[in-house]
Amino acid sequence: MYRFAVYGKGGIGKSTTCSALSCAFTELGLKVMQVGCDPKADSTLYLHGGQRIPTMLDVLREKRDAATLDDLIVTGYKGIVCAEAGGPTPGLGCAGRGIAAAFEALDERDVFDIVKPDLVLYDVLGDVVCGGFAMPIREGYADRVFIVTSGENMSIYAAANIAMAVENFRKRGYAALGGLILNRRNVPDELKKVQTLAEDLSTEILADLPRDDHISDAQDGDRGVMEAYPDCAYAAEIRRLAERMLALGEDHA
Repeated sequence: MYRFAVYGKGGIGKSTTCSALSCAFTELGLKVMQVGCDPKADSTLYLHGGQRIPTMLDVLREKRDAATLDDLIVTGYKGIVCAEAGGPTPGLGCAGRGIAAAFEALDERDVFDIVKPDLVLYDVLGDVVCGGFAMPIREGYADRVFIVTSGENMSIYAAANIAMAVENFRKRGYAALGGLILNRRNVPDELKKVQTLAEDLSTEILADLPRDDHISDAQDGDRGVMEAYPDCAYAAEIRRLAERMLALGEDHA
């Protein structure tokens, strides 16, 4: 089983990237599970026609131990199995602890033995890698971590912090950094800035995702870009990225 975690600064396009990747992996014949680890719970939005699915934390608050695995996961576009951790009631509780509780609930219900995915993709908010947000790295859920960044200063700063956390956990035998995903914002010297970051981190840029209006056009129609515009430049680059990620993950599949 391939186990990938995608991190990056909030708003950098992780969820769009992850949903597109899930579609690309499915096109390659893999059974895919995507787990949203952001309190906004919008990772799988465009795998469900623009509709939010119930979050695991909301289900657990309502049903507690009576919640079944079928209550926690939902099948979306192209048969992609989706789960959204969700977050605490605003002002009450810790989002990181909520993610930990959601992961524990999936483990208790033997999700991977029952669903039997070929590939699991975790979409993780990563401005600061701490608490529950570090679970995909530190608890052995993911084998490879990929960081989405642009050439914007705050995005690069967040990517460097995430990479530092990944390296610290790698030394303890957990997930390793797979590479950077450049999601362009068309800022000056963008590629050069991200190349410098990659060199500083001793890693590589795996994909150069173009800023493509097809993405917003697709989302305006409550669809993902891979569904609405499968032949656009962005979709082609996502497919190349999916193949590179699989090559990197072969040792752990």
